Amino acid sequence: MSLYVMKFGGSSVGDTERMQRVARRIVEKQDEGHQVVVVVSAMGDTTDDLIDQSKLLNEHPPAREMDMLMTTGEQISMSLLAMSIHRLGREAVSYTGWQAGFRTEAVHGKARITDITPIRVQKALEQGKIVIVAGFQGMTEEGEITTLGRGGSDTTAVALAAAVHADVCEIYTDVDGIYSTDPRVVKCARKLQEISYDEMLELANLGAAVLHPRAVEYAKHNDVKLVVRSSFNYNEGTVVKEEASMEQGAVVSGIAFDKNVARISILGVSDYPGVLAKVFGALAQEGIDVDIIVQSGVQNGEADFSFTISRDESERALAVIEGIRSELPFREVTSEVNLVKVSIVGAGMVSHPGVAAQMFDVISKQEVSIKMVSTSEIKVSCVIESSNLEGVVRALHTAYGLDTTEQASVGGPQVRR
Repeated sequence: MSLYVMKFGGSSVGDTERMQRVARRIVEKQDEGHQVVVVVSAMGDTTDDLIDQSKLLNEHPPAREMDMLMTTGEQISMSLLAMSIHRLGREAVSYTGWQAGFRTEAVHGKARITDITPIRVQKALEQGKIVIVAGFQGMTEEGEITTLGRGGSDTTAVALAAAVHADVCEIYTDVDGIYSTDPRVVKCARKLQEISYDEMLELANLGAAVLHPRAVEYAKHNDVKLVVRSSFNYNEGTVVKEEASMEQGAVVSGIAFDKNVARISILGVSDYPGVLAKVFGALAQEGIDVDIIVQSGVQNGEADFSFTISRDESERALAVIEGIRSELPFREVTSEVNLVKVSIVGAGMVSHPGVAAQMFDVISKQEVSIKMVSTSEIKVSCVIESSNLEGVVRALHTAYGLDTTEQASVGGPQVRR
């Protein structure tokens, strides 16, 4: 008997028909002789709908009350799924994140897990029950409800798998594995049989939405066997593991893109020690994450520098910078929001020179200007205008030999075994 953690995303439980299909899938897993713990996200667009409703009542709702509201979506899913399983003649019990033993830091909206004591989960498993846990949520030591940030249900599943010593953590979504890029953009994207934690972490951080970055970090740290599969068919998924073989000698494993990018430029800043510390220290105090940073050369004692952040943080970031103008005089601050970040990722890049040069050449042949560049041992990222995104991704996908003749599997009716 093996212990499986099965996580189903919002698209997998988007309506009652899909919920019933998921229930059958879970029962089939138990019929194979396995113990099963299930983690669920909110149904379909429930989270977005809740946010929209809150904004109609209050443009700037308190973070605590938003967490109280947002956690209800997953609780609806877990209850309905448990009811569906009961209808199939099996015992199932649903738990909120805090009932399942998740403790978090006292940060609303994007809390981190500090401890998991899954006593009730383990007891229910011993009784032969299927356990359903609401993803994305936990509770502080003081009894305050918190959420783990968007995509946090992935983190819930991996963390729970580590805590209960599961043999496998399966992430079910509307695609049947991890592809070389988003198959909705590139129809001939290649499905990967396996990928390393490090490559997957880069792809996730760079915009690939199939897995949450913190979930990959947790899996790597706790050596959790992670498999990404489709809830709509029984195709073999993609295994995320410590080291993965390079598929067909591919130097680049995948191409990710992030549409939520803005660039802020601060011009005419006096060049003296501590300038960058003041700017980015002020942004950090407001919880604003900065990605790529570029500083120009110094002329007449002044420098210009630019950085990228999430587009939805741009207004707050501009306000922070204006707020420190008395301490840090500058000539002008500007922002651009019609940008995207395109990235290539691959462990093989370490030993293959010229990969970045090829990327720049491909983009230039699309007659697209590169605004900013960032590199690491296994990735190269370029910031470009958003209108050029799809053409650039397709061109890069072809240039690095990632195209395939097979059709990617995205969504669709469930295929029975």
